[in-house]
Amino acid sequence: MNQLRDVPLIAIVDDEESVREGTLRLVRSLGFSASAFPSARAFLNSEKLKETSCLLSDIHMPEMSGTELQDALRAGGHNIPIVFITAYPDAKIRFQVLAQGAICFLEKPVEVEILSRCIEKALRKSAGNNG
Repeated sequence: MNQLRDVPLIAIVDDEESVREGTLRLVRSLGFSASAFPSARAFLNSEKLKETSCLLSDIHMPEMSGTELQDALRAGGHNIPIVFITAYPDAKIRFQVLAQGAICFLEKPVEVEILSRCIEKALRKSAGNNG
């Protein structure tokens, strides 16, 4: 497991299984280590929380939304850079999450190159926070 220590972990939170699994495969194809979660609570309760270098999260999910997840992470002292990906872009929510530190706010379906750039930007921020 020590050889994986230097590989950034990308966490994916999306309630839609097909989107979650597709994003997981995509992120892994880009050369990253990734774990996927069906809900914000599943992520918050996972052992992967403290290992996560970048979070890709949907906005609209049952129980806890992506914006509520962002608030919970900040309240818990977790400065994980977040890339939001949504099928329902909303200017007010976009402004809110970016003002609170989100790295990107992308619309589904997301272009691979744009997602890759957002992940790289998030990882640079994560390295700055941790180093």
